[in-house]
Amino acid sequence: MSASSSAIESVLVENRVFPPPAAFAQAARISGMPAYTALCAEAEADYEGFWARLAREHLDWSRPFSQTLDGSNAPFYQWFADGELNASANCLDRHMGTPVEHKTAIVFEADDGSVTRVSYRELLERVSQFANALKAQGVQKGDRVLIYMPMTIEGVVAMQACARLGATHSVVFGGFSAKAVQERIVDVGAVAVITANYQMRGGKELPLKAIVDEAIAMGGCESIKNVFVYERTASPYAKEAGRDVPFSELLAGQSTDCPPVPVNAEHPLFVLYTSGSTGKPKGVQHSTGGYMLWARQTMRWSFDVQDSDVFWCTADIGWITGHTYVAYGPLAAGATQIVFEGVPTYPNAGRFWQMIERHKCTIFYTAPTAIRSLIKASEADAAVHPNASDLSSLRILGSVGEPINPEAWMWYYKHVGQERCPIVDTFWQTENGGHMITPLPGATPLVPGSCTLPLPGITAAIVDEAGHDLPNGAGGMLVVKRPWPSMIRNIWGDPERFKKSYFPEELGGKTYLAGDGAVRSEDRGYFRITGRIDDVLNVSGHRMGTMEIESALVAKTDLVAEAAVVGRPDDLTGEAICAFVVLKRPVPTGDEAKAIAKELRDWVAKEIGPIAKPKDIRFGENLPKTRSGKIMRRLLRSLAKGETITQDTSTLENPAILDQLANTN
Repeated sequence: MSASSSAIESVLVENRVFPPPAAFAQAARISGMPAYTALCAEAEADYEGFWARLAREHLDWSRPFSQTLDGSNAPFYQWFADGELNASANCLDRHMGTPVEHKTAIVFEADDGSVTRVSYRELLERVSQFANALKAQGVQKGDRVLIYMPMTIEGVVAMQACARLGATHSVVFGGFSAKAVQERIVDVGAVAVITANYQMRGGKELPLKAIVDEAIAMGGCESIKNVFVYERTASPYAKEAGRDVPFSELLAGQSTDCPPVPVNAEHPLFVLYTSGSTGKPKGVQHSTGGYMLWARQTMRWSFDVQDSDVFWCTADIGWITGHTYVAYGPLAAGATQIVFEGVPTYPNAGRFWQMIERHKCTIFYTAPTAIRSLIKASEADAAVHPNASDLSSLRILGSVGEPINPEAWMWYYKHVGQERCPIVDTFWQTENGGHMITPLPGATPLVPGSCTLPLPGITAAIVDEAGHDLPNGAGGMLVVKRPWPSMIRNIWGDPERFKKSYFPEELGGKTYLAGDGAVRSEDRGYFRITGRIDDVLNVSGHRMGTMEIESALVAKTDLVAEAAVVGRPDDLTGEAICAFVVLKRPVPTGDEAKAIAKELRDWVAKEIGPIAKPKDIRFGENLPKTRSGKIMRRLLRSLAKGETITQDTSTLENPAILDQLANTN
């Protein structure tokens, strides 16, 4: 395939630009574009020296490193490999004897609205006590521990305690099924599970321990010696004698002093599973040194975190965002953060805005899916609209998890940020460890829907299938040309899959393939993510990213609340565009549905061009989402093809809507 025919056509043009407010820029850690350019030039001039400087400045080492990057066994790169440190010590111990010691580390708001505050000193004591308890049960450096917990202080404590001992944790999101838990226990060879009897979400008690029991009963989990149970609620649960230990018993008599265990910089801090496009989930393995450096550094750069900030990342600790921007980054930066147990719509859809007001949150970081669903709720009920809460404490907004469409960006900017808060639209992946491409709030002029420019030291580029650089304006594959400290080190137990997935031979075996399509704008060279490479449609020889068509549909703000676009085989055009649409009104039927579908097709033709008109449009009350809010595009692809759904739908929030979405208009 020639370079030109494999380029992804970019059809979305965005001309709105929002420079950082002058006063904000002046006070920021990276102030104005010249400061950003200077850091990029430093990295360019002496790549290893740049990373070594940051690692010495931002981490406490128990044994300093003398070697920065070892690429002798590429793509299995090593960073700071002869250095030793401890991740938990870099989050907690480093603040003792400083003003941060008695500062609030976590403001925890439970599902029912009750609030608990923990200082850095108290958090260190709780982590140390928990680490001693694990040690007493035989958990040691190099062991793997599976964590299946609600979004509570105890979840963060469990992760930090593992890190303190040099045990590698693998957190599983509390909405995953028993099968998912069993697969991960088996793959990682966990010696223990840390879980809770129940979790509280939206006023409901949901079981966790029962799911762990079911997972272990599936077999293959012989490595498990103990299950440690946080009794979140008073409700009874099944206990297996000799294996299950409640926290009250586990912690009894344990000291609150536990020296951190130094580990090699390359020691695996955690393994976090991400779904592969095919086959079993991939255990993404992250190091301790490189990962911790980037967790702290991006808190300072991307979020410009200051001593007075109250930071809130709404992600669950079961996802990479909850690892880097809940469990590690904010603590390494000495910030105060909010941890929230519940869901954004309980007791009403204004919960996020009410919590920002209640806790005087200054930096708010959430996902486009959450923003879009709250747009819909707030347009239906003024009482839950952001305007009904005092959001004057906010100074920075962030977006994470998927590209944000320009109209949702504008709503977020206008109604939540009141047109004064920069939005950092962060592009990164589980495999990256932290932000890769993102605006800097005090430097980068913002363009809605664009993640703008790579962070200093990140050599992002756009190439065709042969690895040739593409000019600005031509879409292609997003790659990173040089290794960076927080990158994935391996797929746990599967080095061949690691190489094949991320460093394909076609690109020379040393270039990181992100798996996303992207385009750089002709005027500013800004990056915009166009969707997964496997979500690229080829309609009559035109390659189009699904994200662009979704953005066009959502831009019809009087009608459309949310849209997801997939491809299906078509005899005439090779691939046909199939759009699943949630309207801001009840689901239409019959002639009315046909009329609205025609209106939407004409709109897309006007916004992008006739080639992008969806062949099928299907309406539903909602889209099939996992409990974390990710749209299950795989299911949509099956529906579009008219296949019978055979795959597991147990992780879906709302399985009933599949029947709705099967009707074509």
